[in-house]
Amino acid sequence: MEPTPDHTPDTAPQPQPAAPATPDTLGLGQRTDLSQLAGTTDAVRREVGRVLVGQHDLMELLLVALLADGHVLLEGVPGVAKTLTAKLLARTLAVPFSRIQFTPDLMPSDVLGTSVYVPARGSFEFRQGPIFSNIVLIDEINRAPAKTQSALFEVMEERHVTYDGVTHQLEAPFLVLATQNPIEQEGTYRLPEAQLDRFLFKVLVPYPTQEEEVLILQGHHSGPGGLPLEDVKPVLAAAQLAELRAQVQKQHVEPRLFEYVAKLVGLTRTHKSLYLGASPRASIALLNGAKALAALRGRDFVTPEDVQHLAPPVLRHRIQLTPERELEGLGPDDIVRQLLQQVEVPR
Repeated sequence: MEPTPDHTPDTAPQPQPAAPATPDTLGLGQRTDLSQLAGTTDAVRREVGRVLVGQHDLMELLLVALLADGHVLLEGVPGVAKTLTAKLLARTLAVPFSRIQFTPDLMPSDVLGTSVYVPARGSFEFRQGPIFSNIVLIDEINRAPAKTQSALFEVMEERHVTYDGVTHQLEAPFLVLATQNPIEQEGTYRLPEAQLDRFLFKVLVPYPTQEEEVLILQGHHSGPGGLPLEDVKPVLAAAQLAELRAQVQKQHVEPRLFEYVAKLVGLTRTHKSLYLGASPRASIALLNGAKALAALRGRDFVTPEDVQHLAPPVLRHRIQLTPERELEGLGPDDIVRQLLQQVEVPR
């Protein structure tokens, strides 16, 4: 639902279209060679595209998260390839992958691991749980209770697990891809705000278009379920990913863009339609994501358009509307659009 004029302050400036930014218009030369990054990410897209039909925006956001070292929450109805996409992305990386199906009876030890008595040694030994992997798919994350969800707080933020007073470090890269169904509410639990804040993006996975669904049907008709996942080959090693992430961190950011991000996120804390705004972690997520998106699009500098493009997936799970606005049918994305209209775009 689009916001009505009553929901936008009269003094809010209307968004002004900006001309596409180029190195010449900004007075910048191409400082960084992004050819390796472009070649590698294109190879990942091609491998995933051998099985997955459509979902190009989803794949772009997943690649941004991979380069920005952030976790992703995928939300969509059953059957729109949330789990498949996560598994395909994991197969293109030459790193260990694990999958955890969250259920109401799942315990923290089922995720993190537990101590096991070893008679030969006469002592206990820590056995790592499935979270000790590089790419971790958590299916239906909202089906586990708060006790199990809290087990993810430390590992998602600090990349290590503390058990019996001993800290166990996870190897890089570490990426959590979680899925949830927004429709079914029976047997589910609301994710704590502190946990949601640890996700770089919340991505809404849409239905395929009619043309894409025709291609899906043709693929399943021509073979047993289309191309087997085993035919998708790894194209990116952990060491290569570390190099690409280091390159992304060196992206050029104009000082005015720091102010733009800070104003945009800061406005969520005073907006009359919100009773919970975004934390500074959202500002950092928006900045890191914008740098990765710029690199994916072949630029070594960030533009306001990069920030605007990523504002919805970065903010939609970090803000909460007042009950009055929810009753009017507004959603987080409606408020994010209002915020983008109210903050002056730097030139």
